[in-house]
Amino acid sequence: MARVCEICGKKTQVGNAIETRGKAKYLGGVGTKVTGITRRKFKPNLQQVKISTANGTRKTVRICVQCIRSGAVRKAVRQAPFRLPAGEAAKPRG
Repeated sequence: MARVCEICGKKTQVGNAIETRGKAKYLGGVGTKVTGITRRKFKPNLQQVKISTANGTRKTVRICVQCIRSGAVRKAVRQAPFRLPAGEAAKPRG
């Protein structure tokens, strides 16, 4: 299974991990020096989520947290919320 968001298509990107040593000039040092550059992977934060589709069915998908937070998908309701019967909500206690 590919590490790709099914909504926005976000996938693994590659970049550099930069290793430095020394103290920054603004902190009173002589400056930082780069001592090594190696390749690394930036992986998206994918979660397996049950969503409700347009026709009302439930489906499990792998989507990134950015899509969940932005509201791009609607999570499926696990259980209908509890509701009081119509007559009991207005009764006074005692």
